Amino acid sequence: MKLSQLKAGQSCIIESFTDAFLKLKLMEMGCIPGEIVEVVRLAPMGDPIAISVANYTLSMRKEEADTVIVRMMEDGSLKSKV
Repeated sequence: MKLSQLKAGQSCIIESFTDAFLKLKLMEMGCIPGEIVEVVRLAPMGDPIAISVANYTLSMRKEEADTVIVRMMEDGSLKSKV
């Protein structure tokens, strides 16, 4: 599943990336495989999206979020983190 497919409030774990250039850029901002991500909010037209990752909020374009492959958490929340 792609990060861009999640709705506000859903959480996931980053698995991999489909774009090598964006992979490096996103990893420098804390989006590393195994990291838990929560979709904080979506713009009215769905682009950009705000995610919570590595204890801060990051805004990214839907096009960028399309390159992030994620795995949904069992209950869709951060409670599974512990």
